[in-house]
Amino acid sequence: MTAKCVATEWKQPLLRLDIGKVFQAEVGSSENNIRQAIATAEAVAPCVLWIDEIEKGLSVGGGEKDGGTNSRVFSTILTWMQEKTKPVFVVATANNISDLPPELLRKGRFDEIFFVDLPTTEERANIFKIHLGKYGQTSITDFACLAKESKFFNGAEIEECVKEAMFLSYVENSDNKQISLEHIKQAIKQIVPLSQTMKIKIDGLREWASTRARLASKKSNDEEIVDTVSTDNEQKPIKKTKREKVEDIF
Repeated sequence: MTAKCVATEWKQPLLRLDIGKVFQAEVGSSENNIRQAIATAEAVAPCVLWIDEIEKGLSVGGGEKDGGTNSRVFSTILTWMQEKTKPVFVVATANNISDLPPELLRKGRFDEIFFVDLPTTEERANIFKIHLGKYGQTSITDFACLAKESKFFNGAEIEECVKEAMFLSYVENSDNKQISLEHIKQAIKQIVPLSQTMKIKIDGLREWASTRARLASKKSNDEEIVDTVSTDNEQKPIKKTKREKVEDIF
């Protein structure tokens, strides 16, 4: 969404670099593909180049298994990002930035690293307002209440709440095109946010970003993630899977 917003704001074309399509079985094809992709971006410039899930596509470990192809592709991108003169603005996203090599993150290649935290109360209200408006739901005006009910939810989960509320409303009365506040509250109760199921990892990301990245939001989110879910005003501990217990120990 950030890459799309930047391209829209600047009125420039948005190109998406799919690292997975760069790699081919033939020797030398991968390196040639990345050079062609770079040449295409420079030919379209000025433009915004979006690299999604960059830590998965540019993992430089295990070079002995691929004959060093990954390392050579990575080296080509590094050199281009350092030496490029054409106005190609690179926006890269990563779920786990610790998997990226340090040479990619230094100044001169990326101007800034931003951390997108869980939305604050005000941001959650705005996200509800956006998605409700997108689906033509105009009957709900108490966005502050929804923001309070959806504590620890991310943007995607809020969107799913709106969709689920529309399903619930249709099942209840197929002739009624507008959902109610209770429909959304019911949908919220049915969703356990990722911030609670993966609390340890998200806390780790927050701690890493607190001293190594700039906040993408205007103000920090001070809501501490609680390892419980609220059901009918009763706090119950989350039942963890065997894998989650192992991750906690790790």
